[in-house]
Amino acid sequence: MGELNWLSAAKLSRGFARKKFSPVEVAKACLGQIAKHDHAINAMCRVEEKAALAQAEASAARWKKGRPLGPLDGVPVLIKDLLLVKGWPTLRGSKTVSRDQAWDQDAPSVARLREAGCVFLGATTTPEFGWKGVTDSPLTGITRNPWDLSKTPGGSSGGSAAAVAAGYAPLSLGTDGGGSIRIPAGFSGIYGLKPSFGRVPAYPLSPFGTVAHVGPMTRTVEDSALMMNAIAKPDARDWTSLPFDGRDYVKKLGKGVKGLKIAFSPTLGYAEVDPEIARAVKKAVQVLANLGAVVKQVDPGFADPAPCFRTLWWSGARALLGKLPDEKKAMLDPALADVVAQSMAITPEDYFEAVRERGILGSQMRVFMESYDLLLTPTLPIAAFGAGLLSPADEGKSKWVYWTPFSYPFNLTQQPAASVPCGFTKAGLPIGLHVVGKMFDDRTVLRASRAYEAATAWGDKRPKL
Repeated sequence: MGELNWLSAAKLSRGFARKKFSPVEVAKACLGQIAKHDHAINAMCRVEEKAALAQAEASAARWKKGRPLGPLDGVPVLIKDLLLVKGWPTLRGSKTVSRDQAWDQDAPSVARLREAGCVFLGATTTPEFGWKGVTDSPLTGITRNPWDLSKTPGGSSGGSAAAVAAGYAPLSLGTDGGGSIRIPAGFSGIYGLKPSFGRVPAYPLSPFGTVAHVGPMTRTVEDSALMMNAIAKPDARDWTSLPFDGRDYVKKLGKGVKGLKIAFSPTLGYAEVDPEIARAVKKAVQVLANLGAVVKQVDPGFADPAPCFRTLWWSGARALLGKLPDEKKAMLDPALADVVAQSMAITPEDYFEAVRERGILGSQMRVFMESYDLLLTPTLPIAAFGAGLLSPADEGKSKWVYWTPFSYPFNLTQQPAASVPCGFTKAGLPIGLHVVGKMFDDRTVLRASRAYEAATAWGDKRPKL
């Protein structure tokens, strides 16, 4: 039974239907994996053993009667500690958030998974308010990469990525405001999808504005598609949520990539990429070409939008934390407090110029993607670096944006994008292939991801815990 925690959600669902094992057995296996390894990884900031087992027992009864709520009924899931869960304090990795609140609502994505019958094992760690691309906080300490405990799993959904990679659960929810699903998916060797903005509703809306997405983090592409079927539904609390399109993200997932027009940009025209990463990504792109995709190496033609993104992101930090009393500011991650201080120099003119630049970029990418079904890049230009550092050389409190050059542009444009594991460095650290789709075409991102996964069987690999 110890291996049940490694099964995909799809396999668990089929096993429940055939009465091979029960949701209770699966929940116990996952909770056992957490108990065995999280003292070293520190991916969990809350474990709900009693409640999870009660949910699993209720699911088992439904499966026994032949009346499950859907394919995800009884499947364990983890929730990033930025998303509201009814009855749980959502502390957002911060000592400044009071536990003494009602905590009486589920975030939309959480509500949909509850309705689907998922078993909620607990909450995963995040940097404070999800502000950076690694995962450590004053509240929960340092989260580590299961492939190498001396390395970061990335962030800000680093707890979710590390937990899924370590076999704690097949499913997790993450958020992505500048790469926060795809960065840790790339560093931690799992699949992470940032859906089109508005496809998965959010509530409360992110203080960082309309760059922030909610999406699935899983070990297989099919599991992310299953999650999308549950969570990609409108919610009236999110005025930006898209109308329900009724798509089944699992259907035609195996259609392949034959005939798809793919742009491959190794650097986006401005990024410096480690040669080992570059070789692995180029090889992965060739796999898709061999499967029948029509691949052309071409850059989209925009300059690095880091200054634009930084102005918008820093402005969000200012809106969120700029008016905190001094005694609470003293509780913040020192680097985040420094960002808040830096943000005070941003003028209204700076902000609206960034909004204008963002609009130009968005229009440019819409036009570029008229010629292509997908754009491929590396997920990251480097492999995972030391846990507890803000950046590879820890060279400055504002520098984390600059080692994530492939992710934040597509938060600005709001396009769907995913990280697919595509190999390992000589040191055994995961490498990610970044798959960017046309706006609203999440299904083709999933379809291409699945084609690559099926051709390479990367999902069979596990960290040696």
